[in-house]
Amino acid sequence: MSTSEGTADRPRVVLGVAGGIAAYKAALLLRELAETGHDVTVVPTAASEHFVGRATWEALSGHPVATDVWAGAVDVPHVRLGRRADLVVVAPTTADLLARAAHGLADDLLTNVLLTATCPVLLAPAMHTEMWLHPATRANVALLRSRGVTVLEPASGRLTGADSGPGRLPEPADIAAACRRLLAGGPRGRDLEGRTVVVSAGGTREPLDPVRFLGNRSSGRQGVALAAAAAARGARVTLVAAHLEVPAPAAVDVVAVGTARQLRDAVRAAAAGADVVVMAAAVADFRPATRADAKIKKTDDPGEDPVVVLQRNPDVLAELVEERSGAAPLLVGFAAETGDAGGSVLEHGRAKLARKGCDLLVLNEVGETKGFATPTNAVTILGADGSERVVPEAAKDVVADVVWDAVVPMLAPASPSAPTPESGAP
Repeated sequence: MSTSEGTADRPRVVLGVAGGIAAYKAALLLRELAETGHDVTVVPTAASEHFVGRATWEALSGHPVATDVWAGAVDVPHVRLGRRADLVVVAPTTADLLARAAHGLADDLLTNVLLTATCPVLLAPAMHTEMWLHPATRANVALLRSRGVTVLEPASGRLTGADSGPGRLPEPADIAAACRRLLAGGPRGRDLEGRTVVVSAGGTREPLDPVRFLGNRSSGRQGVALAAAAAARGARVTLVAAHLEVPAPAAVDVVAVGTARQLRDAVRAAAAGADVVVMAAAVADFRPATRADAKIKKTDDPGEDPVVVLQRNPDVLAELVEERSGAAPLLVGFAAETGDAGGSVLEHGRAKLARKGCDLLVLNEVGETKGFATPTNAVTILGADGSERVVPEAAKDVVADVVWDAVVPMLAPASPSAPTPESGAP
């Protein structure tokens, strides 16, 4: 076993791997964590070695692997690993491991680590749909969450064989993002439980002809991170997605759109009854006044330049502000700004907040190498009450949680509702 300590720059992560077919995806998670500066020690169960051997874990992590409490007993690994970790993540987490973790069993090294861990613990379930929806599993998940354990919602999709449904392991990138959020700010718990959230993400495209369009540089990373963070915090999330360059997160409802007007219709439909709407998409301000039915041809006459007439697109956020009744839904806008002779980025942001009338405006400076299509962001969260919170450059999933940290205290108390199997209640 490695005896190196984690540091602020190189946090120590214990990656547990349970015995499910999705164990092979844990290798991708391990690589992403290791390549982004995490010191990872893998603790696979004996069953998981039927799917991925320890040589793979040792090669990717750079640390020896132990699977039982007797190996290296002089170092007391069943206590030391959990105590020294900054984060314990188990991916995949099978129904069996969920049950053992919920009831405090310690019959192998991994469950001993879970019992001795004093750091945040994240479990990423993967199992057949019937197992995930079984009342025993739902009760185990609710019990673990009540103790502060972060249990991700599984994705829906193709499972083993021809089966399909909820129970698929979330994508390694989504699990890694959840790990970074926990390491950056600690567990937020399920403070959006019972809430309905709408997030728009990506960049709209306005067709000029069948092959060309007016668009922008948005990849959708920040909006996807916001949707993923909301789902992890318990919300029911609808993601209105306009041309994402990153995969949509697990456990959210995705509505795919193309143009600004399509996004407007989808957001307005989803916003009915929502608690929060976050307009993170880069929505085109203008569209071509006419769309050619055939590809516009280039002529041989160098003096014949085509003229594109633009017309204004609807202001989706302003319409939501105008149409809402009372304080619901809470509205969060995004402003991608550049400074110019008319004012600084912050001045433009404050003017936009006043003009839009939303509750919060997340302001970020953009450019060819800023904001768009990058893994990090630096923003300022402006409140209608005059508040201002500067968020230094950080991973976009970390920024997402800071935005939700600002939103949650502003929400009215949730109405009590009967527990359902989907909500994770027993």
